[in-house]
Amino acid sequence: MDLRFLGIADLCETPSVAVVVDVMRAFTVAPWVFAQGAEKIVLAGSLDEALALKARNPDWVALKDGPPAPGFDLVNSPGLLRSVELRGRTVVQKTTAGTVGALAVKEASLVLCASFVVAEATARLLRTRKGDDVTFVVTGEDGRADEDLACAQYIAQRATDTGADAAGFLQRAAESRAAAELTEGVRQGAHPDDVALCLELDRFPFAVVATQEDSLMVLRPYAVTALTDTPEN
Repeated sequence: MDLRFLGIADLCETPSVAVVVDVMRAFTVAPWVFAQGAEKIVLAGSLDEALALKARNPDWVALKDGPPAPGFDLVNSPGLLRSVELRGRTVVQKTTAGTVGALAVKEASLVLCASFVVAEATARLLRTRKGDDVTFVVTGEDGRADEDLACAQYIAQRATDTGADAAGFLQRAAESRAAAELTEGVRQGAHPDDVALCLELDRFPFAVVATQEDSLMVLRPYAVTALTDTPEN
């Protein structure tokens, strides 16, 4: 398994397998959305596209980064999502980095959207594709966000060495710029528990798989077992 770690701007070709990492907070939020009962997440390329999708589908729920805004129902915060009922709903997600990264690799044969809360499930799914090259897309800070790089490196180690320990990687994420900005209230649309929730290792037993459906990039949870076959586009 050949592993690469790239920022969004560094993607020069379509990867075979892409793992798009956004710890704080897009792809911590996505698993929480599914835990709250949502059927699927549709990734929007812009705020206007998110609002247009919701306008065409009034029962959909629109979610964005930052403070609340007209037309949007939710903000990109796992702490705030814990009290939201989403059973059977479709959520439209637009964020600054995570959704951009996933859309950038939409032609890959397998796209996984990852964070610490789904790390082991993601690594287990990668182990079923051990003959493939894997590109980890480090979405934050133009590919320099240490919380995303730490998570990507941890998942990569777990994919090749099931004895890899998470402690050092979680510590790096806890000391990252994004964690400090969330803790200090620099980032709007946040909950005091967001950092802790983003660092909760393996809270969910599923991976988050992105596929193209009717020209849309759609995320769904994918339950992973040791003998799981890899989903294909």
